[in-house]
Parts: sequence; C-alpha cells; structure tokens
Amino acid sequence: MSEPTADTLATGEADEAAAAGGRAQTENESGQGDAGYERAEFQDLASEPGSKSTAEANLEVILDIPVTLSMEVGRTEVPIQDLLALNRGSVVELDRIAGEPMDVLINGTLIAHGEVVVVNEKFGIRLTDVISPAERVKKLR
Repeated sequence: MSEPTADTLATGEADEAAAAGGRAQTENESGQGDAGYERAEFQDLASEPGSKSTAEANLEVILDIPVTLSMEVGRTEVPIQDLLALNRGSVVELDRIAGEPMDVLINGTLIAHGEVVVVNEKFGIRLTDVISPAERVKKLR
C-alpha cells in the first residue's frame, strides 16, 4: 500500500482508498485511470427505435423452447409378478372407459382433454376441453 499524499489527505481519498483495499484509482483527463483502463460507456437499449418491450422480449426468449406433448390413454397398477407374466397378446385393463376423453399432457402436466383422430394416416388429437391456467395452478398446490 502506498503512502497517502497531501492531495489525497485533503480530499478524503485516502479513507476511500483504505476502504477499497488500499488502491486509490484516479482518472486523468483522457478518461483513463492510473491502471490504464478506460471507463465504459453504454447506450440505453430501451431508447433504440424499433426496440421491443421487456415483456415481448422475455416472451420471445421462450417461444422456441421445445416441450413434449403426450396423450394418455389410461393407467393401471400391476404387481411385478403380473408384469413378468406378460406375453405377446396379453391384455392389460386400464382405468378408462372406452370413448372417455383422454388426457393431453405438456411435459407431464395436464392441460386438456381430447379424442384420438386420424390425420394423413397419423394419429392426432382433437381437443375437447382445455384446462384454464387458474385450474392448473390449483392442481399444483
């Protein structure tokens, strides 16, 4: 640590330097400090023409995130003994009644109910009931 000079004692910079770990950095007229760094200047991003609001920018960040959509036909609990006895042609009874709407899940969270349809020789989902965000939050608690 260097000895304080008369200028630093008069302006109180010595106390600030001691509080900052003993390093007093002063700036010269060119904007450079004693250590040779330059002070950074940043533009105000919100004032740029055509810039989007924070909410729009935040939403755009998540729009390309992939999620898994799945449809659940039904569930059942099977003892391990029965599970090991399953063979080709075995039938497992599920907890759903035939014709009952199926659960539509996004990343494992129920978001809707729907029915199976065929679209261009592939299975699809026709949504019959979409669960409101308020109801989804209630189920989380």
